Amino acid sequence: MTKVSEYGKLGSLYLVIQLLKQLFKFSLLRRGRILIGIRRPRKKYNKPIRISRKINRQIRAPQVRLVGIDGAQLGVKPLTEALSIAAEHNTDLVEVAPKAKPPVCRLMDYGKFLYEAQKKEKDARKSQTKVEIKEIRLRPKTGTHDIDYKVKNARKFLMNGSKVKVRVRFRGREVTHPEVARGLMHRISSALEDVAIIEKRPSMEGMTMLMILGPKPK
Repeated sequence: MTKVSEYGKLGSLYLVIQLLKQLFKFSLLRRGRILIGIRRPRKKYNKPIRISRKINRQIRAPQVRLVGIDGAQLGVKPLTEALSIAAEHNTDLVEVAPKAKPPVCRLMDYGKFLYEAQKKEKDARKSQTKVEIKEIRLRPKTGTHDIDYKVKNARKFLMNGSKVKVRVRFRGREVTHPEVARGLMHRISSALEDVAIIEKRPSMEGMTMLMILGPKPK
């Protein structure tokens, strides 16, 4: 009777311990310290420019070929003398060609150089235009009025710099008459030839025919 009661107590204690473990895990999960089967979307950041150059006391070569602030060639100098010249001009000594023999170093404001390089990269990212792709959809039996309306929209998209997908969808036995869709494609491309070029000629993709138009270079 005593052994049975002891086994019963041990079993109850085990259940209590397991319950506490589950509660502890749940508490951590609520706080975000552990994630079980959950993936949080990662934020995309533009990586800053990284320019790795040795400057000043980081340079280890005993002699360097020195270039002045204005680009003038100052000749081969001992490292100590080059550092002294940099200090006199209140500039940094920057290793610009480490593989040269001796390494080429230039006098410059390294902080200003990094700032301008990062600014150029930022401006370059801004100037990169993302080409947006619009789509117009038709059927083989689309009426003239609807076609003209879609051509008008396509013209607007192209003039704004976007590409345009022209898609004709087939149903049932319509797919056995692809020449009807090609006729539509030809009609649309002809109507837009003053503002568009054909980047992808009409081709079948399953139960659709697809053509891609791009803005005409100015």
